[in-house]
Amino acid sequence: MPLTAPAVKPANPNFSSGPCAKRPGWTVEVLKDALVGRSHRSKPGKARIQKAIDLTRQLLEVPADYLIGIVPASDTGAVEMALWSLLGERPVDMLAWESFGEGWVTDVAKQLKLADARVIKAGYGELPDLGQVNFDHDVVFTWNGTTSGVRVPNGDWIAADRKGLTICDATSAAYAQNLDFSKLDVVTFSWQKALGGEAAHGVLILSPRAVARLESYKPSWPLPKIFRLTKGGKLLMEVFEAATINTPSMLVIEDAIDAMQWGLAEGGLKALQARADANYKVIADWVEKTPWIDFLAKVQEQRSNTSVCLSVVDPAFTALDAEAQAAFTKAMVARLDKASAAYDIGAYKDAPPGLRIWAGSTVEADSLRALLPWLEFAFEAEKAALAKAA
Repeated sequence: MPLTAPAVKPANPNFSSGPCAKRPGWTVEVLKDALVGRSHRSKPGKARIQKAIDLTRQLLEVPADYLIGIVPASDTGAVEMALWSLLGERPVDMLAWESFGEGWVTDVAKQLKLADARVIKAGYGELPDLGQVNFDHDVVFTWNGTTSGVRVPNGDWIAADRKGLTICDATSAAYAQNLDFSKLDVVTFSWQKALGGEAAHGVLILSPRAVARLESYKPSWPLPKIFRLTKGGKLLMEVFEAATINTPSMLVIEDAIDAMQWGLAEGGLKALQARADANYKVIADWVEKTPWIDFLAKVQEQRSNTSVCLSVVDPAFTALDAEAQAAFTKAMVARLDKASAAYDIGAYKDAPPGLRIWAGSTVEADSLRALLPWLEFAFEAEKAALAKAA
């Protein structure tokens, strides 16, 4: 009997893990008052940038004594700025369990060449042993593994009396998961993830302990201009007072302001977290009753509620070699893309073959419910094609 495609498609088929879906109801009209053609250093320009900083503090519930800056090059730029500016004062523990964490390991071990960097790793689908971390060291980690769908469940494993700094890449966790700022000295993210903002701008948040390190320690290596956070041994406060290091896009600033105002109107941080949790539950309930699919993350408490990574576990699939498995899932993704049922849901290029579905708060639960029959249709279609080819 021929397969029949589902009759209903998601109202919004954008399930990319970055840039992510725009907030519900978004139109380009929200950008009509953006200060295009104006200097970002003009009085109104700085006022809009400051508004974005203030809204970030309010919606993300950032402590009053933490500093917030908008920096170049998305979350990557914010992380790199922290690594190059802060590390080297003491040994560092690098945690890695997916692609971006591995990238920070490469930067520290091969670019900064820190001899006293210790790497604590785990494979895709797992967390490393957090009990191995030495908090006399600096610690670098991702809160939520965007490419593995594995997150730390909370901040309880981080020592409150730590001597080192904790540098946290929170790019797909911010606004969707409960970041414990009392345990975090540096937090980075970009609006393009959980808020569906536009790319190219990062957010850098510093605790008083991180500021003290910046003002008491000078790295032995030269720092590019876009990484410099101090001058004459003092913090460049203007970076955290709306005078960005380089020219930001006022369109991006305006879009971020719109997204955060939407988040506050929805009920604030807890409401956004609840939306992401509800979206995750839609997928989790389906996975539980669907025998051919499972989470890449092995432990339930460690499963992301934003970058949900899934593995095909049907025997016909697992019997294939890695190349054939990748071809199978790519064919599923292409089929869904062609039908305009789901865009950009393939696993990250370095991750095991599978699916990755963004379920953050800007995604509507009804769109996810409509997606699930399409996933089943795409799987059955590719499984039938596999059987026919055999």
